[in-house]
Amino acid sequence: MFWKWLQWQQERQTLEILSSLSYRTGELSSYLKEIACGVSQLLGVDWSVVTLCQEGLEKVLASSIDIGDAADQTYSLHGSLTGTVVKTGQTLVVQNVRNCNDYGKAPEGYCAYLGVPLRPSHGEAIGTICSFHKKPRKFAPVEIRIAEMFAERAATAIDNYYLYQQQRQFNEILEDEVAKRTEELRMAQAKLVERERLAAIGEFAATIVHEIRNPLTTIKLGLNGFKRLDLSELDRERLYLSLDEANRLERLLREILLYAKPQALNLTKIDLNKFIAESLETLRNMPEAMGCEIEFIPASTGVKVIGDEDKLKQVLINIVRNGCEAICLPSAGANAEGETVTIKLETCLVPDKVCLQIHNGGDPIPPEVLPKLTEPFYTTKATGIGLGLAIVKRIIDAHGGEFCIQSSADLGTTVSAILPLVA
Repeated sequence: MFWKWLQWQQERQTLEILSSLSYRTGELSSYLKEIACGVSQLLGVDWSVVTLCQEGLEKVLASSIDIGDAADQTYSLHGSLTGTVVKTGQTLVVQNVRNCNDYGKAPEGYCAYLGVPLRPSHGEAIGTICSFHKKPRKFAPVEIRIAEMFAERAATAIDNYYLYQQQRQFNEILEDEVAKRTEELRMAQAKLVERERLAAIGEFAATIVHEIRNPLTTIKLGLNGFKRLDLSELDRERLYLSLDEANRLERLLREILLYAKPQALNLTKIDLNKFIAESLETLRNMPEAMGCEIEFIPASTGVKVIGDEDKLKQVLINIVRNGCEAICLPSAGANAEGETVTIKLETCLVPDKVCLQIHNGGDPIPPEVLPKLTEPFYTTKATGIGLGLAIVKRIIDAHGGEFCIQSSADLGTTVSAILPLVA
């Protein structure tokens, strides 16, 4: 009768401890510690641990007693009692390891051992609940069953925890992918809107430019006719001023058409070293380049791109002209004599890219001005139109490239166009 009462008490305590266990996702370690302590209490053993066993190694996830730094270590399963439990997938009971070492060694100072595998419903053992006692002792069937009940709880918790972590990781990857795709869609929509806007502007601009260009041509013919007349010095100055303004208006109309119309590319394979070398004479004969030195540093290896030769030449001329004008400004030091504009080609750190860099000295561009330089009709020049760099950027974008400008007092100004290479 007494033994039945003890068994009833033990079963009642087991149910109380099991019902008190509280597991929340992400709080695995404290939950497993409750399990280890519950097993030690119910079985009356000196020490219980919950271990995770993977790829021949064992790690203690929870312990009923403080084991210090040992909790952060991993141990080989080879030749250990835990290794036997994981390998067989069966509960192992050893009354006295000093008399029976067929199943492996126990920690120093412990004699009795009870090992129960942690087996999720879908696979092999992933760990153990191990109970150790300093003195030899037997484990009754009811005690083994208690340990197995706690092992079921621990296995389920560990399995759920890792499933939860995998789900979180998957959700994070999914969120990143959704954000990436959303940004790509936003950029595609922005490009579509920009194309539609430019198409509308182009159609409108073509009509307006045509309407202005015809009377402007007539005005220029009339003004040029006045040059044959015997005019006073003041009237001649007014005449040439009018002609200059008419020419400037004509350039503005031409650049508006060039900026507004779609970038239709006539693509061919271009050897950039050869292309730039053949363009140097044209660049050096520009009025803006008179008195400047234009130096070309080719890439050490052949660099080829797929591009529109005429439009890339337009890019080169526009940027070099700006570089020459920058060092010809009065603030840059009276004149450009001896100043150098350097054209440099080099492969980028990014694979399959080539960087065309055009560098000049002169005064640095203020940081607040840099992002505005490629905006249409923004200019820092007294007689500038403000479409040159905007057109350059559109051409580079149409080639699948990147365009940027860097400027500082120490290093001068560098304009870079990064283009994709081809074999």
